[in-house]
Amino acid sequence: MRELAARLSALFERDVEIVQRLNDAQRRLLGANDRLWSGLHPDAFGLLYDGAAPAGESQIAKLIGDGRGVGQPGSEARVLQLSRETHSAIRRAFYRYQFACEERRQLAFEVGELSVRLTEELVAAGWSEADARDTDVHELAALGPR
Repeated sequence: MRELAARLSALFERDVEIVQRLNDAQRRLLGANDRLWSGLHPDAFGLLYDGAAPAGESQIAKLIGDGRGVGQPGSEARVLQLSRETHSAIRRAFYRYQFACEERRQLAFEVGELSVRLTEELVAAGWSEADARDTDVHELAALGPR
């Protein structure tokens, strides 16, 4: 029973690590999306067409707005390169997020199965079902093997 509790405790710790990776991937997605949006914001397009509108804060917007706008030698290639880099950053972050979600889904299944087994063992050992479900697996695991 304490072995099951220890395994559950370890799975809960693993879940914390997965959540940290999910948060990091989400932060990366949002950051890359912000870079893309601020570079492609409608205000930045004004510079492309008539040079009148402000360009925003991104690398793309700065490139367009710093006097090397579209039409200047090499500027189109740099804008394309920055767009590709942003696209790649979004893709990598999305895959990290997707992988972590799948890993967490599989972990949830394993936690569910072990939780049922632990509850059954605790009830068989004389615990009430409510107490078995409410037990702190970290505390139970810390008691060591019996």
